[in-house]
Amino acid sequence: MVPNIYEGDYRKLIVFPLILLIVAIYFIPQIKLGVDFTGGTLIILDLQKSINANELKNSLEKDGINGTVTVYNTTFGEKAEIEISQNPNLINAERLKNEFNSKLEEVAFLESQSNANSSFFDKYLQERKNLNNISNALFALAKKTQNADSIENLNTLKSEVLSTYRVVYDNYKASISETLHKHVQYSSFSIQSISPALSAHFIENAIKVAILSSILCMIFVFIFFRTLVPSLAVIIGAMSDMIIALGAMGLFGIPFTLASFAALLMILGFSLDTDILLTMRMLRRTGNSREKAFNAMKTGMTMSITAIFSFFILYIIGIYTHISIYSEISAVALAGLVGDLFATWGINAVILLRYTERENYAK
Repeated sequence: MVPNIYEGDYRKLIVFPLILLIVAIYFIPQIKLGVDFTGGTLIILDLQKSINANELKNSLEKDGINGTVTVYNTTFGEKAEIEISQNPNLINAERLKNEFNSKLEEVAFLESQSNANSSFFDKYLQERKNLNNISNALFALAKKTQNADSIENLNTLKSEVLSTYRVVYDNYKASISETLHKHVQYSSFSIQSISPALSAHFIENAIKVAILSSILCMIFVFIFFRTLVPSLAVIIGAMSDMIIALGAMGLFGIPFTLASFAALLMILGFSLDTDILLTMRMLRRTGNSREKAFNAMKTGMTMSITAIFSFFILYIIGIYTHISIYSEISAVALAGLVGDLFATWGINAVILLRYTERENYAK
């Protein structure tokens, strides 16, 4: 028979979760952003011959390719993953392409206006010159001798700029392939490059989703319970889970990627489930408050342990198969679920017990 942990001075239960939160907050700044959010290049090689990861890393650095190298075995043979920070040429090409696109519409408008009214002609020439300079800078990155001044039609110039941008990327891919071929034997490779603009887009959308989901959760909780303290307890419990999960990411080196971000949102949903379960039992059922909290804990612990076991299996599969999405999602989920055990039953339950006992005493 498991004893009721809420008998006696239950307020002491809040001490360890608070310590856990303080430690988590300390490690949150150490979270590393993945390629999804920083931009960069991820290369996966199917190796024909085994190679040491450090040796490959040092060899690539001598040829100007700096990154992290991981070599691992799979059921389909040995593989190598190389993660490279954003290439300066790709960054410049992205910037020039965006500048070109931002000015193109204005130049097209001035061109049409200058044909109808000569007073726009000087302005058109100036802006067209700026557009040509941007185009020529991109041509130079691709090592093309083409000059934008010789291209009169704007649609033709646009096509040339877009094709040149692809040439810069293809040249970068070819240079990486050539360098890799010198140092490692592989049967095939895949390359994924995330541009700065796309990574910024991911970050922007992630922030929007996080803020919107938090606001909606707060609105729902307050509408559902219509009481300040229990509603705040639910929100505090959910936020504590998120903080603990983020702290674990910083402590264990789990990168912040789209996969781990999705896991954080999932943890938010699971935390609300257990917090609302506890709050419903405490507020809507009759009986001794401490017994109600303990009974709710037994139900919630069963849910949590089942989920922890499931994600532990997924983590083992992710480690064995080296599928990073599996390992990242499961690692974050495990951290959040373990954190939920302490946050819900050590923080949320203590707040609710204090509230209900004071309410009963007032009556």
